[in-house]
Amino acid sequence: MPSAPDRLDERLNAFHLERVSGTWAGRLMLTRREQDPDAIILTGGDYLALAHHPAIVAAMTQALRTPAVHQRQDRIEAEFAGFLGATAAVLCPSGWAANTGLMQLVADRDVPVYLDERAHRSLREGARGTRAPVVDFRHNDVDDLLAHLSKHGSGVIAVDAVYGTDGAICPLADVAEAARAHDCLLVVDESHSLGTHGARGEGLAARVGADFRTASLAKAIPGRAGLIVCDRPEFVPYFRHLAYPAVFSSPLLPHDLAGLSATLSLVKAEDWRRTRLREITRRLRQEFTAMGYDLEPGHAHILALGAGRDTDVILARDLLEQRGVYGAAHFPPAGSGERGLVRLSLHAALSDQDIDRIVGACRDIRTLCGF
Repeated sequence: MPSAPDRLDERLNAFHLERVSGTWAGRLMLTRREQDPDAIILTGGDYLALAHHPAIVAAMTQALRTPAVHQRQDRIEAEFAGFLGATAAVLCPSGWAANTGLMQLVADRDVPVYLDERAHRSLREGARGTRAPVVDFRHNDVDDLLAHLSKHGSGVIAVDAVYGTDGAICPLADVAEAARAHDCLLVVDESHSLGTHGARGEGLAARVGADFRTASLAKAIPGRAGLIVCDRPEFVPYFRHLAYPAVFSSPLLPHDLAGLSATLSLVKAEDWRRTRLREITRRLRQEFTAMGYDLEPGHAHILALGAGRDTDVILARDLLEQRGVYGAAHFPPAGSGERGLVRLSLHAALSDQDIDRIVGACRDIRTLCGF
């Protein structure tokens, strides 16, 4: 058997020789050309265009100048719980920490976890950490889920409300009905729908009665934290004392908490941002469909240009960048299944002129990339 250092060298060589030098022609996938001053950036998650809002900057700056306030996190957790119509909330260092910590506490060796095959990787890793039986069901296929439930029985069903790679929307009402019929807990990751969907930005899962809703607060709420909400007040101390991400991570800093609170206030007050994002999304979806792009159905603000091979993805990204439009290249394991793609994340600050440029660029590259 090779030694541990030899095995590491094998992995490094396979990555650099086979994938970087071979598949990617010597380029790292995250390497990109320098951005022009008027570039249109569609690579992030700041869907409501709030990241640099003066109110958020002022709140964070003030917190940096003020001594830490005891139990400030409790108050902000209560704000999020109230906004989402839940009775309890707990903040975590990240969305990954929220999902892995939650799965640690709701699953075990005797509790199967039913995962949509494209559910966020953090849900899968959290389930594996408990050594729970992981049962994959086909993406957004409730009939396949029901077949597995009939075979394996009560457990935890975990899905994304909006899938962040390609913008697919989960059939949450049907999934929730399946969860109730088979006495399961339902966990819904709202990372890409919190702030953007729902009447007030509360997301998509509130109306279907999920047991736990999680989110990365690094998207429409552009901070750096994770969130879990539920209707079990006793869950909060349980999580804080037993979940590994809570026990073995540093607490959120006062200025981060202040920024989250200020951002939540803006999400509540400035509904025009959601309205504008919906308008942008509707128009671009119509334009892309007319051009022949095969988008995931629905109304999500994430558009994926399916390409397949890594070389096609890199070509598509480079051609877009040459036209001043910057999308995010995704390759397995971050792609959609086994396919690579270019993801365009829309945001509320896009102007009508920006939209015209995006449409023109994507029309130009469609034939060149063989889409």
